Amino acid sequence: MFSEKIRILLIKKNIGISELAKMLDCTASNITNKLKRDNFSEKELKSIAEALGCKFEGYFEIPETGDRI
Repeated sequence: MFSEKIRILLIKKNIGISELAKMLDCTASNITNKLKRDNFSEKELKSIAEALGCKFEGYFEIPETGDRI
């Protein structure tokens, strides 16, 4: 789920995986593997957002009530 959003964000920001990896001080293969597995911690998602100048809000939203958890 988040992998697809990260890929879209990279396209919109015109940034490649290698460049993102440099921003996060890790390897491109690490990012690629995490994207394949869709395996990101909330801390990593926040770091990606910060590196790309974006805001990350991770939550569950209940459609019937609009409540965010």
